[in-house]
Amino acid sequence: MPGGGMTDSTGGAIEAPITFKTYLMCAFASFGGMFFGYDSGYINGVTASPVFIHLIEGPTVDALSGPHSSLIVSILSAGTFFGALAAGDVADTIGRKWTVIAGCAIYIVGVILQVATNGLGLIVAGRLIAGLGVGFESAIVILYMSEICPKKVRGALVAGYQFCITIGLLLASCVAYGTENIANDSSYRIPIGLQFIFGVVLGVGLFFLPDSPRFFVKRGRIEQARKALAAVRDQPLDSEYVEAELAEIIANEEYERSLIPATGWVGGWMNCFTGSVFKSNSNLRKTILGTSLQMMQQWTGINFIFYFSTPFLQSTGAISNTFLISLIFTLVNVCSTPISFYTVEKFGRRPLLIWGALGMLICEYMVGIIGDTVGFNHTYTNAAGDSVARNIPAVNAQIAFICIYIFFFASTWGPGAWIVIGEVFPLPIRSRGVALSTASNWLWNCIIAVITPYMVATDKGDLKSNVFFIWGGLCTAAFVYAYFLVPETKGLSLEQVDKMMEETSPRTSAKWRPTTTFAQDMGMKEGGMKEITEDVERKGSIF
Repeated sequence: MPGGGMTDSTGGAIEAPITFKTYLMCAFASFGGMFFGYDSGYINGVTASPVFIHLIEGPTVDALSGPHSSLIVSILSAGTFFGALAAGDVADTIGRKWTVIAGCAIYIVGVILQVATNGLGLIVAGRLIAGLGVGFESAIVILYMSEICPKKVRGALVAGYQFCITIGLLLASCVAYGTENIANDSSYRIPIGLQFIFGVVLGVGLFFLPDSPRFFVKRGRIEQARKALAAVRDQPLDSEYVEAELAEIIANEEYERSLIPATGWVGGWMNCFTGSVFKSNSNLRKTILGTSLQMMQQWTGINFIFYFSTPFLQSTGAISNTFLISLIFTLVNVCSTPISFYTVEKFGRRPLLIWGALGMLICEYMVGIIGDTVGFNHTYTNAAGDSVARNIPAVNAQIAFICIYIFFFASTWGPGAWIVIGEVFPLPIRSRGVALSTASNWLWNCIIAVITPYMVATDKGDLKSNVFFIWGGLCTAAFVYAYFLVPETKGLSLEQVDKMMEETSPRTSAKWRPTTTFAQDMGMKEGGMKEITEDVERKGSIF
């Protein structure tokens, strides 16, 4: 393999042509997003079911108590937080593919317990266990897809994960609507039981896919890495494309090991926090980038719309069919996300996050301004005792701006945050870095779900549409954050991302082009490949 493999005019290793089989194999894992989306959406319908309420509270009670509602809803996030953290170590031990399969098995056990529930205990235990499985899946599916996808379409394919999240939310809304009037325990067992299908489809399907070639290289199993890479690139084992890409992965692993030595379990986690926060290529900076990016995604306030849109719309006094409006919000979310499949590869990750934050902050401020001046913050009570909006067109304008806000989120920050966290970490800490970032998402998801009711409840903060000033302010922070701290990773292999972050700052990263490969830098010419490979195999075998 002279010169360390085939390279293009910029020095980057040339990848194999992308076949339809390659697309299917790489995109299948994105189905795991259904877990995330459906779980986030179905529980609102279940906790509103009269049959479920009577099961938990007794036959004379019409609503779940505050503590019971909070426990049932939030316990899933607790499970996902700890599941995501644990998944990083598991993925480095048994592989990315098998970790997701294990997550599916855990998830299925949790679903079975929830379906069998006869009181508070089983539903809480089931959601906690299911949360552990969702944590495994949500962290490692992103890692797995980032490591197997061709660099030219990696962003688009990983964006498919967010698209499946939106499909899950939509499906949950439809199922909740279809079962809300059932007068027996099917009203909650059907929405819960459908999750079983998702776990089986993803778990069984992954049995037939190869594991990540980068995992095999990290473990020093080079031949298995070659077979896996040939499978996901739909190429023969002796393909020059496979050899060139494998050489680059091996050389990068050797280089990264020289900087980040394997130091056991505790040292492995400590490696995520080494280096200076002021150095863009330090592990600490990358960990902060990944975890804060997921925090910022939650700070946009998107879950306020999907968790609490019904009581918010009811409080306007202008909406008679709140379910219909909520369904429109969900449809906008679903239909807008595929736009990112094109834009994330055409324009890049960084512009999407910058312009997406700008679009969201404008819309959120507009919702707040309209509500505070001429909108539903000004209501009156009619003769029947109902709260009625004084300015219905203003409320309609608010709903329009909320739809535009959802469009900006779904086409930018929704998929963009997941794409970037799968790309910025070097191989020795990638699984733990992605796990920490995903855990951050679930932690802030839980925090926002807990505090938001206190912000908008009539007997608490009663902010009404003024709450959008808070989300607008946080989106302003996300805009500044994206401009100064998010690098451009479009069109680069995961190995090239490491080099780019070493040689540039986020604001200059879009102009960076590779001039050489790790294979060339490591001297992997004729006769050099064997020595480097043997060293990686030896170090991997004792990791």
